[in-house]
Amino acid sequence: MPEAIQLSRRLFLKSSAVAGGGFALAATFPMAARANAAAGPSELTAFITINADDTITIVGKNPEIGQGIKTMLPMLIAEELDADWDSVSVEQADTNAAKYGPQLAGGSFATPMNWIPMRQAGAAARAMLLAAAAQRWGVSASSLATEPGRVIEKSGKRSASFGELAADAALMDVPDPATLQLKDQADFRIIGRAIGGVDSPKVVRGEPIFGVDTQLPGMVYAAFERSPVFGASLVSADLDAAKAQPGVIDAFTIDAAPEVELTQGIAVIADNWWLANKARAALSPQWDNGEWATHSSAGYAQAAQEAWAAGTSDEVFAEKGDTETAFAEADKVLEAEYSYPFLAHVAMEPMNCTALMHEDGTMEMWAPSQTPQGGQAAVAGYLGLEPSQVTVHITRMGGGFGRRLNNDYMVQVAAIAKRMPGTPVNLIWSREDDVRSDFYRPAGWHKLRAALNADGKITGWADHFVTFDLGDGQFNPAVMPPDEFPAKFVDNLKFEQTKMSSAVPMGALRAPTSNALAFVMQSFLDEVAHASGKDLPTLMLELTDGVEAEPMTQGFIGPQPGFSAPRLQAVTRKVMQMADWGAPAPAGRAKGFGFYYSHMGYFAEVVEASLDDRGKPVVHNVWAAGDVGSQIINPFGALNQVEGSIIDGLGQAMQLAVEIEGGAVKQSNFHNYPLPRMPMTPQIHVEWVLSDNDPTGLGEPALPPVIPALTNALFALTGKRIRSLPIDTSLFV
Repeated sequence: MPEAIQLSRRLFLKSSAVAGGGFALAATFPMAARANAAAGPSELTAFITINADDTITIVGKNPEIGQGIKTMLPMLIAEELDADWDSVSVEQADTNAAKYGPQLAGGSFATPMNWIPMRQAGAAARAMLLAAAAQRWGVSASSLATEPGRVIEKSGKRSASFGELAADAALMDVPDPATLQLKDQADFRIIGRAIGGVDSPKVVRGEPIFGVDTQLPGMVYAAFERSPVFGASLVSADLDAAKAQPGVIDAFTIDAAPEVELTQGIAVIADNWWLANKARAALSPQWDNGEWATHSSAGYAQAAQEAWAAGTSDEVFAEKGDTETAFAEADKVLEAEYSYPFLAHVAMEPMNCTALMHEDGTMEMWAPSQTPQGGQAAVAGYLGLEPSQVTVHITRMGGGFGRRLNNDYMVQVAAIAKRMPGTPVNLIWSREDDVRSDFYRPAGWHKLRAALNADGKITGWADHFVTFDLGDGQFNPAVMPPDEFPAKFVDNLKFEQTKMSSAVPMGALRAPTSNALAFVMQSFLDEVAHASGKDLPTLMLELTDGVEAEPMTQGFIGPQPGFSAPRLQAVTRKVMQMADWGAPAPAGRAKGFGFYYSHMGYFAEVVEASLDDRGKPVVHNVWAAGDVGSQIINPFGALNQVEGSIIDGLGQAMQLAVEIEGGAVKQSNFHNYPLPRMPMTPQIHVEWVLSDNDPTGLGEPALPPVIPALTNALFALTGKRIRSLPIDTSLFV
């Protein structure tokens, strides 16, 4: 595991007594001095609190967006603690990097980052309980064992509950994590058990646990008006007219701060949000749209065609062999143009945040953010404060899908609250704000070529990718990796790209880059397979036959396994078996295959589809085989993630697109950005292929392959290729 996320001598465990009897155990990032044994829990960064009444509180450190992490991470701790899960309650942590380490929900990183550290935190607490019992009974710790919630003598002579031992355990030495013996997988009682979300009963009851539910004494509500055209600047606005509207308390302009993603706009403050939002109509703002009003999706697509026609690109970013000769000597050359649109996130809970600027100049926030530590730093930088002067309470989120990795709404409300010290301000975006002020999945255009020899083998592969210049940020969602499949498995390769300028904000959407590239590459590979007289899974197996798994590589979270052809082969063979691949589909239906590797997960999927009498695709079944390592931590949550990913992918393929017209987003709400609903949801069949690798995340890798699996099924059904998304149903009429 990466050194940066291991509990080690440099990653200190500390314990302390809890008032009333008990102890709290914290894993601190990085090293910190051990707490005084008499300290109360309010002074600790406790992952684990054991009370004298045998109840156990475990802190969920990461933000919960519906991916189940508030349940899963405590399960890891509880397993190694040997806790009785029925006695465990979970509390959401506040934002504090020094106490909890990285707190984020994105990139499917939570599982690989925390698989060992959270288990070590539980194992350390268990060791301290054993040491306390050994001291009390005058025996060696090796003569003791634990069962759920109790320490027992192996002889059966004595036992004591965790609560009875907790106060003494707080005084024990904290063990060196290197000495801890973690459980064997065969002995797991909690890990691998299907457990419902710890917040699910509250969600079902409608309890106010989401960011938008925040209520504070004296709170006011804010709406934020920005230009519909990206990159425009404010010329004028009728602030007095807005202030004259019923319930309005104030209205004022906010200057842009691009370094923290704050756009220029106008804040309207009122007694309730409805009045604040309604008063925006009285502002009558005038904007200088500049050059950006000429930008459009159609214009970007035309620019892509012109770039291809010119035959030149801005750069070649991957090249090997001699593609020119490969294409010149090919027995067959296939060419195709693929494209995909901008996409919005449209989480069910629109962007919102609550901020209170205290009279002493410090800021307190209630933030539904996927990166609360990033938001804390952004707000602190904007206000000229230290991060420690910005308290961020993490609220539950009604979805995120990558949108809440950006914290523009946090800075917006901080800018408003700064003008109103002592008054809590709840900023809520309308759905129209949410659709038109997103960080969109980038659109993209690909001109692909494949050279084939007489045996149908790929001898050359080329792609001229037209995308956007988003600068040199840490993560760029508009790029294609130089080793994009099948790059490693062909001898002659050329990837080149042309970049366009745009003011459209772009960001990560669930399975970023992969959600687009899987459609392009797996669909074109299906074309290659068809031209070679094969099917796609056969081609995939042939391309990777006999190729060994790559060695460890350095990833975002440290060393991680390299790409594994054997794992690709395993999930491919598994899903072929599940879907009875090769057997005829029912009359009027056809099957299509797709594979993709993303976020360290391997998924192969088969879609069975037909057309209704209007030519609209109907998906009947989806079979998915996934390899995310040696252990499915919470099968209930894992199934939810795969099913949700597949439904998301089908929605993207069939009916979702953001169009830019006049420099602005044409769509505004669910009537013209229709999310998938239950009637279009197929039967989804999921099976796991376990491998000898540490578990990895499941929020994203099941989404990408379902899109090409659907388009490939439609080709098998109709003989017509889908090379642009969303699917144009007029092709089938």
